[in-house]
Amino acid sequence: MKVPVINLQNEKTGEVELPKVFGTPVRHDVIKKAVIALQSTRFQPQGRDPMAGKHTTAESRGTGFGIARVPRLKGSNRAAFGVSIVGGHAAFPPRSEKVIVKRINKKEKRFAIRSGIAATAVKELVEKRGHKFMSEHLPIVVSNEIQSLEKTKDVEALFIAIGVQDDVERADRRKVRAGKGKMRGRKHKKGKGPLIVVAEDNGIGYAARNLPGVEISSVAGLNAELLAPGAHPGRLVIWTESAFSQIDEVWME
Repeated sequence: MKVPVINLQNEKTGEVELPKVFGTPVRHDVIKKAVIALQSTRFQPQGRDPMAGKHTTAESRGTGFGIARVPRLKGSNRAAFGVSIVGGHAAFPPRSEKVIVKRINKKEKRFAIRSGIAATAVKELVEKRGHKFMSEHLPIVVSNEIQSLEKTKDVEALFIAIGVQDDVERADRRKVRAGKGKMRGRKHKKGKGPLIVVAEDNGIGYAARNLPGVEISSVAGLNAELLAPGAHPGRLVIWTESAFSQIDEVWME
């Protein structure tokens, strides 16, 4: 199957063969597992002070006094230190030393990336993620000129020409997260726009870095979270011609 290659003015300049990786089945479960494993390296450890509820000299008086054998403050009948006691320590509190990083096999991780790449060519999945684009064909392959763009206005002109500017504007949003995640380094949730995959960054990374939701990656730098943010496959991806021809070489070995 042939995929059309377009230039910066959205004019067809040639065709390239569709890489074999796009024939990989889309496995939502494997993609989710790989994304969570990647995200787990950024989780903030949480736990209680190991001495919480234990800063006391309370001791149990033993039996024979007609009272419960819980630890009590000296010179008083007030209980302290024990579990289920006001001011006491928790029975099995969360510990900051707990291993929270999740592991995934290398072959499984690479399969998840191949599956994520394949999902970017399924129009239904890309639309289901909420991306807005005018192109009738996926994947979108642009000539290598895009790698040398050095001004943001040139990247915007490209997006307008190929019909993905609406997706960039859609991603220009930020909301405050609900829940305790606000206290753990992830207060804001931002929109995700197009992902540009290049073979060589000759300026495009600098030019596009300030556009909302737009991310730049090399072929070898792809991961499950870039291709499926939030573990939802089907991200809108713009490939350069040279990067498109390298996919099988990098990911099908």
